[in-house]
Amino acid sequence: MRKAITRYVWNLLIAIDQLVNTLLAGHPDETISSRAAKANRQGKRWGCVLCRLLDVVDPDHCEKSIEVDEGDRR
Repeated sequence: MRKAITRYVWNLLIAIDQLVNTLLAGHPDETISSRAAKANRQGKRWGCVLCRLLDVVDPDHCEKSIEVDEGDRR
């Protein structure tokens, strides 16, 4: 039961992440981390800053989060 609840909460967090990305004019099925990683690779300041912040909590978070099949495919 605990595993099912954990999975449910994780899925909700991903859905919220994708919703926020969509509200910020991103692809509706892409997370903010994936979008930030792509922006970081392009040298966009906001992507570089966000990825550095996320790296403090989870090293290489943005790079691990890239969804090549969603959003801008760079």
